[in-house]
Amino acid sequence: MPILDAYAVIGNPISHSKSPLIHTAFAQQTSQAMRYEAILSPVDEFQKTVTAFHQQGGKGLNVTVPFKLEAYAFSTHLTERAESAQAVNTLQFKHDEILGDNTDGAGLVRDIETNLGISIASKRILLMGAGGAARGVVLPILKQGPAMLAIANRTPKKAQLLQQQFAAYGELVSGHFMDFSGESFDIIINATSASLQDAIPDLPANIFANGSLAYDMMYSHEPTRFLAFAQQNGAHNLADGIGMLVEQAAESFFLWRGIRPQTKPIIAQLKTHA
Repeated sequence: MPILDAYAVIGNPISHSKSPLIHTAFAQQTSQAMRYEAILSPVDEFQKTVTAFHQQGGKGLNVTVPFKLEAYAFSTHLTERAESAQAVNTLQFKHDEILGDNTDGAGLVRDIETNLGISIASKRILLMGAGGAARGVVLPILKQGPAMLAIANRTPKKAQLLQQQFAAYGELVSGHFMDFSGESFDIIINATSASLQDAIPDLPANIFANGSLAYDMMYSHEPTRFLAFAQQNGAHNLADGIGMLVEQAAESFFLWRGIRPQTKPIIAQLKTHA
């Protein structure tokens, strides 16, 4: 039997994670000699748990809630997108170096552009939320050359801080959700946690342009409240976060193994069994 390279996802909680299913499917599809598991780390023992995994020969980790900021601080080297997000969801171990990356934004962009067939370039985009989920996708979105990226948040000050942080990369505006009443957007992305509470941010009904895409980073058995609201108010295309989940995993897999797996079969499988 060949020795299998070890990878894992670390978080707390972790039993709900689809990452083992996704990466095992990627490994089978690409004939990679690797195994992938889920690791539940005590909330105050992230560095200890990661160090033990590394010392036992682990090659890489995906990092989920609540450890993305600790992973950022733990990394010895950072990619540009991890540095800009100030959060890490992927670790790669090479000798004594720990490379920290953030694949969330790349996963979102690839899902929108490749899987949904919608170009981000020259589009007006509204990003709802200014927390970690939003911060991780701002730079990859801006690198696609949108006409404008608006960041809306319940607390406008947080949106303004993101605007200032990324001002050098492209055209950005910020404010409260209702500050954008009377404007319309081609792509509206929900990066808030509202869908976890089966809620919706205080959003103007008139923001969905003709042919617009409403994208919720969350996913569930039924359409989220945000997607239902978007459909009722004129959004032409609706998407949840399943595609982003698989695509950000594929970006991690590519970093680790140097091969890009086919994602569409996995996305279809997850949607069927969601």
